[in-house]
Amino acid sequence: MIPSQEQEKWMYKHMLISRFFEEAIEKIYMEGKTPAFNMANGPIPGEMHLSNGQEPCAVGVCAHLNAEDVVTSTHRPHHVAIAKGVDLKGMAAEIFGKKTGLSGGRGGHMHIFDPAVNFSCSGIIGQSVGPAVGAALSRVMQQKSGIAVAYLGEGAANQGAFHEALNMAGVWKLPVIFIIEDNSWGISVSKRASTAIERNSDRASSYGMPGEFIPGNDPVAIFKTVGLAVDRARSGLGPTLIEIETSRLAGHFMGDGEAYRPAGEKEALLKVDPIPVMKARLADVYSWTDEDDAQLVADAHAVVDEAIKFARDSEYPAPEEAMEKVFV
Repeated sequence: MIPSQEQEKWMYKHMLISRFFEEAIEKIYMEGKTPAFNMANGPIPGEMHLSNGQEPCAVGVCAHLNAEDVVTSTHRPHHVAIAKGVDLKGMAAEIFGKKTGLSGGRGGHMHIFDPAVNFSCSGIIGQSVGPAVGAALSRVMQQKSGIAVAYLGEGAANQGAFHEALNMAGVWKLPVIFIIEDNSWGISVSKRASTAIERNSDRASSYGMPGEFIPGNDPVAIFKTVGLAVDRARSGLGPTLIEIETSRLAGHFMGDGEAYRPAGEKEALLKVDPIPVMKARLADVYSWTDEDDAQLVADAHAVVDEAIKFARDSEYPAPEEAMEKVFV
């Protein structure tokens, strides 16, 4: 399955939107947090996990999905949310804790929820898999269209919930795809130090499903492999486990000193940043010009600027609203 020129352009555009959105959030997040870093200060308090470098994992998958398909993501969700079509203004406002946010400012950046496109995420490690399996089962039981996709990190593949969910998906041959974003680091613990096997995709055979490993952080390669898995799921042939080699260009969270990284690792990753690599591919394959690129970059910036302005200008919820729309 080969992407069309329009699909590759779509992937590149959404990679740009994700990167520009996170660059804007990163700058605003640091307001009030210098010279002494205190994550409670500023217009965006709390932890902030950036997904820059992992954009291919989002666009290569979500290019195959529609609003009926369910996606559950991780504590590092922005790239996936953007590629899935989550309302960017609502997401920005949610991150700012504003009344116009997707959840009225109650969830923050690790708990983005947009029922219009069936997207959700969780700050709990490995907790994307259970809801995705449940969503896939509901589609089968209700004879409804749509598949489910669960994103998780390579560290989350060592959680018990991961194995339980894959076993159930395999037993019932559910229309669900498990996407492992392997960025080599679970917070500050390397994959080599935490995982007994080299490839988590090899675990698929234990649960009666295909397992695929995609090297190189390449959105086109991801698109091709995931397309086959999506066809398999939509055809009633069951689940697939896909492990994608990707890179985390920032720390685990904003303020992470990254002292655990080996010397030279981050510099090497920046040299293969997937966004300029994708730009070069478009130029090579489709004669993508500097003018084409400048227009797409400007369009992506405009979308992000509008969302950030909306979030900045929105009102905070009143204190007495804190207990509304929650379970007590």
